[in-house]
Amino acid sequence: MTVREFEIQFNLLYMPLGMYALRIVGDVDMAEDVVQEAFAATWERIGSGVEIENLKAYMYRAVRNEALRCVRANAGDSSVMDCEDVDISEDEVDTSERDARLWMAIDRLPQRCREVFLMSKRDGFSNAEIADELGISVKTVENQMTKAYKELRDSLVPQGRKVFFLPFL
Repeated sequence: MTVREFEIQFNLLYMPLGMYALRIVGDVDMAEDVVQEAFAATWERIGSGVEIENLKAYMYRAVRNEALRCVRANAGDSSVMDCEDVDISEDEVDTSERDARLWMAIDRLPQRCREVFLMSKRDGFSNAEIADELGISVKTVENQMTKAYKELRDSLVPQGRKVFFLPFL
């Protein structure tokens, strides 16, 4: 595998692997460290001549193992089971990829729209609380939420199929 091929795979897999690691470790910074460590270790293995047939599957397993090592180390507890031989389910991969697409779509929302959306969904603010906090009308909050939902649905539609709901929303 060339450096360029690895870089392409890194860019494709980083966000979904980060979402996967986050569900295991529960901390964004730790999840980023886990994914970066897994990629670094994988690149070292490739550099030493190891051929990896399915990089995506390999990376999910590497991230799972690294995440579990971090959880064990931070818990100071060896009771966290070692899951090196446990297969990663297709649902886990699909969920990670869906979460990554959703967060990338949220990041592409216009600044005010993203701010209103995150205050509502991430922070749990009511429309009235958002309006008060941002000094805008409740109607503007409602309009921004409608715009956010529409843009998120449009960006998450796979090959022309309709999306009837958004996960986590």
